[in-house]
Order: sequence, then C-alpha cells, then structure tokens
Amino acid sequence: MKYMLLSVFFLFGMKTSVAQVQDTISTTKVSVQSGYLEKKPEFPNAIIYTKDTSGQVYIVHEGVEMWCDQAYVYLNDNFVKAYGNVRLTQGDTVTMRSKYGEYNGNTSFAFASGDVVLTEPKTTLRTDTLYFDRVKQQAYYRTGGTVRDTASTLTSRIGRYYAESKKYQFLSKVKIVNPKYTVNSEQLDFYSETGGAYLYGESTIVSETSTVYCERGYYDTRGDTGYFVKNSRVDYDNRTLYGDSIYFDRNKSFASATNNIKVLDTLNKSIIRGHYAEVFREKDSVFITKRAVAVTLRDNDSIYIHADTLQVTGKPERRIIKGFYRARMFKPGLPSEAPTSGKCDSIYVDQEAGITKLLRDPVLWNGENQMTGDTIHILSNKKTEKLDTLKVFNNAFLIQIDSSGYNQVKGERLIGLFTNNQLDTVNIIKNTEAIYFFRDDEGELVGIDNTTSSSIQMYLENQQITGIRFVKKVPGKIYPPSEFPNNARILPGFNWRGEERLFTVADLFQGKPKPVLPKIRGIPLPEDEGAFFEDVPEEELLLPEISKLKPEDLQNREDDPKPMTRPKLDSTQQKRPPDPRQLTPKKDQ
Repeated sequence: MKYMLLSVFFLFGMKTSVAQVQDTISTTKVSVQSGYLEKKPEFPNAIIYTKDTSGQVYIVHEGVEMWCDQAYVYLNDNFVKAYGNVRLTQGDTVTMRSKYGEYNGNTSFAFASGDVVLTEPKTTLRTDTLYFDRVKQQAYYRTGGTVRDTASTLTSRIGRYYAESKKYQFLSKVKIVNPKYTVNSEQLDFYSETGGAYLYGESTIVSETSTVYCERGYYDTRGDTGYFVKNSRVDYDNRTLYGDSIYFDRNKSFASATNNIKVLDTLNKSIIRGHYAEVFREKDSVFITKRAVAVTLRDNDSIYIHADTLQVTGKPERRIIKGFYRARMFKPGLPSEAPTSGKCDSIYVDQEAGITKLLRDPVLWNGENQMTGDTIHILSNKKTEKLDTLKVFNNAFLIQIDSSGYNQVKGERLIGLFTNNQLDTVNIIKNTEAIYFFRDDEGELVGIDNTTSSSIQMYLENQQITGIRFVKKVPGKIYPPSEFPNNARILPGFNWRGEERLFTVADLFQGKPKPVLPKIRGIPLPEDEGAFFEDVPEEELLLPEISKLKPEDLQNREDDPKPMTRPKLDSTQQKRPPDPRQLTPKKDQ
C-alpha cells in the first residue's frame, strides 16, 4: 500500500486550532481578488461575487486561496459561503474541490460538502463533508471517507488528520484494499512520512496465502513487513503461528515469533512449542528453538519430540521433523500401556513413512526394557498409527532389570515387534550373547543362563521375558545362582542408563537450563490529543447564523467511537510510537 494516505489533508498547512473559541479570533479579513460584484435586497449583509469572463471568484486569507462560481461574503462576520466548483488550496501540492464550502476568517475554520475531493500528488480523498481546523492543524470527517493512492484504497467512517505529526487516525469500519491483501481494523493510525500503519483493536490482514490477526500491531505499507503483539497470530493454510510478538515479511513469505510461541499443524494434528520460531511459507519450513518441543497426536495419544533446535519441512502430507542436539522423545502411552521414551544426539521423523530415527548415542526405553545401539529406528503402522517395529543397528544391546541383576541380550542387530504399543517379541541377530535370570512360577530364582548363539528370539508379556529361543547356539550352561560369580553377570559393552529415563513430559527438559527470553517491547497506544471539537457550550460557539452548519454539527457525538489512547505525554517524552522496524529482532537472540 505504497504512499497510501500521504498528506490527505496537508492542504491547509493547518496552523490554527479551535475555530469556535473566542481567543482564536483572527484580525485579518478575507480578501476578494476578482469576481462580478452585486448586492441583493434579500441578502442585506452579504456582498455577492459571481464569476465573470475573466474567471472564477478568487478569495485569499492568510495563505489560503479559494475559487468558486459564486461567493457570498459577509464582511461583518469575516465569513464566506462558496457555491459551484469550489476549489481551495494552500501551496502548490494539494487541492480540495466540492460543490459547497464555507470559510470563517475569524476562526480559520473551513467546511466543505457535496462530492468533496481532496487531491495531492499521491493520494485522493473523497467524502461528503469535511471540517478543517487550522488552529489545531487538524481535519476531520465522520460520514465516511475513501482515500486512494497508486496501489491501495482505504475506507473508514471517521477520519482525522494531525498535520504536526503527519498522522492520520481512522476509526470505525476501517478497511484497506490492496491488490495483495485487505486490512480490517477497529482503529488505524497512519504516518505519511514512513508509510507505517499502527493497528489497534481487533485487526486482520488477509491475503490469498495468509491471514494475520492481532489486537496491537504495526504494518509497513510500503515495505510489506509487519510487527504484531497482543494475541497475534499468522495463518498459513493449515499451519498457524502464535507468539508474544510476530515479525512478518510478505515479500519473503516469512514470519518469525518470539516468546511463548506455538505452531499448529491442523492437517497432521501436531503442535510445536518454543520461544523462538521462523516460518518460511513457500518452503513449507518451520525452524524453532529455545525449549522446542513437537507434539503429535497419534491414536488418542501424544508423541513428544524435543531437541535444542527443531526443523519441520515438507508439504503437509510429507512432513519431516528434524531435531538437532540433545534430542529426546516421550510417548506417555494409554493407561494400560507402559511409556516409551528415548534420548540421542539427533532425531529424524518422517510422518508419511511412519519412521522415527534416533541417531548418535541413542537409547530407548519401552516399559522396563532399555535398548541401545549405534542407530535406532522406530516404525509405526501408518493406518493405526501405533508402534509396529523396532530396529537397532550395530552393537545392539537390550537390558532389563531383575531383582537379582540384569537380564541382558547383545548382538549385531535387534528387531522388535509391538502389539498395542508394547514390545512383545525381540529378535537379536548375529553374534548374540545372553545372560538371563530364570525364575519358577512362584518367582523364585532357579538359575542363570549364559549362552551365545547365532540369533536369539525373546518373548515378552507385560514387559517381562516369558521365553527365550536360541538359534544355532553354542553349548551354554544354566548356573545355579550361587555358582555364577557376580563379576561374570555383566556382558561386555553393558551400559545401564536408567537414571536418564523419561517418566513424564517435564523430563524432556531435565538437566537443561531455562532459556533467557528477550523482553518484548510492545506498541503503546497513541497519546490522547483530545476530541476534534472542543467541549464548548452551543451559545458560545463563534458560528454565524448564515452558516449551513448548526451548533450541534460542531459538537462531539456520544455515539461516535472513541479512539484507544494513553494519557498525553509532555514535551520531554516520546510523542509517537517507536518504529517496530528498529525494535524487532529477526534472528534468535
């Protein structure tokens, strides 16, 4: 929305204020420079000027120039009523046209009605009625107005311009239409010098590819970037980004969020949380850090993936989650199931293929079973979304606590099968060795088996080993417990990591310090600069009787919406909201 509202009312330089107050009376009389002069008995107090062959009636007053087809000039009141092709200018850049106009030379207050069109090099304002207060350097309309520039159209029911700060304030049904997007807001403040628009109250920026919502925000209408706070979010098709603050760049299809962020993926029923995130819409990529955790709903259960940094890429039906450094996973399980958890350096999840890879120094716990190896793969059934198969590659090692020690199986590879998310069959392949504590039906220890074989198959029920089958075993021996020395009850490569096991979601962050969060600098409300019309009793208004305006027209209406403001600042304080482009970090700090 390039140059959207530049100098909508710059027209008058607006150097005066309340046109109705006694102490603002001007001593300069309006001066008629040209026109055919006549007097009519029915207008005894007026001198009537009509255009002639030399051109329109031409009137000046303190830098304001006015042209019209006919003017009624009331010298005693220093007041002009202008009719027909009225044109009023100040300087060389802005022109206001209307069917009718009034100008009060005593108070420097102007009024225009009937197809009012105000133009300058880059914008055009159209409205039915327009008030100009040159003492306050402000202009105002409240019957609806439209501002157009080269790319955008802005409409609102109420509009006000502050010449000193080059600010436009629009209230009630504010709408900006741009070929790329549409903005709707309860209140919009626009600064013509920077092209910055401040949004207050419930506001949206809607385009074909995204929808931004906020209740306090800033949008650079020339650079197509924004900064949003207070209940802000960005919707990208089936992905929604929330955060305490959000930076948005339409040109790069990019958004970042800082502090208490979450990214919802409605198609894949997942949510990612953290304290800093970047979303690249065209690349279907999300980068998140600072206590990043991805939560995916599966079979009425949830799977949690955490790492120092998470990256989610790919189209909705082909999502890939990558976790880098100190990665952890946790699946609570249903009430009848044991939880599943794991740790590794990096993690990889292919949601389409239903595979999770734990990479570099991985460990996985399913119930009371700990499994380690060089790499661990967990496969899920793509239809039921339940755990299906476990694969451990190289240096596979399974450990289960027994009251007298540890049941252990090691080998080259391990393949486990799940039923209802519980490990029930385990195959250890190539160069296998086992130590197993045999117990009778009463749970009494009857012997310790130490056997090597080509492969081993174990059967589990309720997380307990109920049977072992050896394939091509080397003759082993079941030792009485008293004859099997303690120093022989641990296989080479044994590493029990039970103290690292995750029992709750909170354990995902165990041993990790809380991140230091940057302080979000919000967007303050605009300062309260008072109402456009002064609260002056009707009988004290300096309004000539010949004016078309009535005293009630120069009063603030109770039903007009009031702008959201903060107390007015003194001269030593900042007078306008900070430019968010100078405040908002675009990278993780």
